Amino acid sequence: MHSETTATSKQQVRDADGDPAGDADGSTESMRRVAVASFIGTAIEFYDFYIYGTAAALVLNEAFFPTLDPVNATLASFSTYAVAFAARPIGSVIFGHFGDRVGRKSVLVASLLLMGLSTALVGLLPGYGTWGIWAPLLLILLRFLQGIGLGGEWGGAALLAVEHAPKKKRGMYAAFPQLGPSVGFFAATGVFWLLSSVLSDDAFRSWGWRVPFLLSFLLVGVGLFVRLRISETPVFAKVMAAQEASKVPTLDVLRRHPRELLLGAGGMVVAYGLFYTATTYCLSYATGTLHISRNTMLGLSLVACLFLAAGTWLAATRSDGAGRRRLVLAGSALAVVWGLVLFPLLDTEQPVLVALAIGGALFCMGVVYGPMGAYLPELFGANVRYSGASLAYNLGGVLGGAVSPLVATRLQSAFGSSSVGWYVSAMAVVSLLCVLALPETRDRELA
Repeated sequence: MHSETTATSKQQVRDADGDPAGDADGSTESMRRVAVASFIGTAIEFYDFYIYGTAAALVLNEAFFPTLDPVNATLASFSTYAVAFAARPIGSVIFGHFGDRVGRKSVLVASLLLMGLSTALVGLLPGYGTWGIWAPLLLILLRFLQGIGLGGEWGGAALLAVEHAPKKKRGMYAAFPQLGPSVGFFAATGVFWLLSSVLSDDAFRSWGWRVPFLLSFLLVGVGLFVRLRISETPVFAKVMAAQEASKVPTLDVLRRHPRELLLGAGGMVVAYGLFYTATTYCLSYATGTLHISRNTMLGLSLVACLFLAAGTWLAATRSDGAGRRRLVLAGSALAVVWGLVLFPLLDTEQPVLVALAIGGALFCMGVVYGPMGAYLPELFGANVRYSGASLAYNLGGVLGGAVSPLVATRLQSAFGSSSVGWYVSAMAVVSLLCVLALPETRDRELA
């Protein structure tokens, strides 16, 4: 038994050094299974996260904050949305700790359960009219738990793909978890669009909005089935075999990699800022201020998802040849320009131009986001990689995603829609400067 274990460990070490791909057997089938597992988990978890954003833009203000005026009710709804972003770094610390000490696979199962069940329970939560003040308080609690779960999800899914992949294909395999948000957002928007199409407005606001949340029960079962069939990554197996696991990974990240942590988080700011401005805020702005119909905006958002998927896939797969840093810089530079044209296009209220406005913003986001699946993990050592990559990713979410709808709502109210575009461009400049200060990583060894 000991000799068999040693042989397996040696084979896993060879995989970690970048020779064959896959699990211990290095098979194509094995890598295909890893790609599917990393993709489907992030797709499900981001579906859970995005249905909340869509509901926050469309209905949660009325269901849970009916005593406030429209602007403050919208701000309150977006504030509950922001709670999850505040929780995500905490989730990174918790799940990153165990992911760097116990393993990537088991932690990913736990994060999926926490995220999925918290989401599903939102669909069962009575509104303000039934439970009074307890309804929004419990909504905030469930949203906080959602954030904890998602805080541990992305890092594990990215490492699952990157640490199984051969060296020269890490960007390509990291594209699969990076496509999860595109598919999750498409599914979330599609379900809301379908319900909005077939239900009356009263039925949608009364109970229809709950259906996407309840579907999470089914999706969690699918995700668990897929993830329980994969093996631990060969890179982490090497860390354990060498007894190099960090005792307190987060502290080691703060001591040894503060520069990579802060600059990596800054590099993510524009991706989050673009996404949540172009989707959550623009959906609220277009339906509430421009009076574009809810159904039309949901349909246009579905089209825009294709731009996000295209940008993500193109940049991630090309980062193996062109380099992660170069493509992230290109996406950030393009976002600086697009921030200035986003709202002039949106304010035309012409469906084609509205779709172009949102789609262009999401394409820029995809060009930045796609290579990040490999770039952030490559910035950190193997024994703190889960904690470091997750924390950088989710700190970027706090700075770019949590505050974007709130800031955009206030800016538009005070200075008009063009000020929101300037805010988007400013976030892109921040990310551009941060990534300029980081090195290229595509040729680094992971183990």
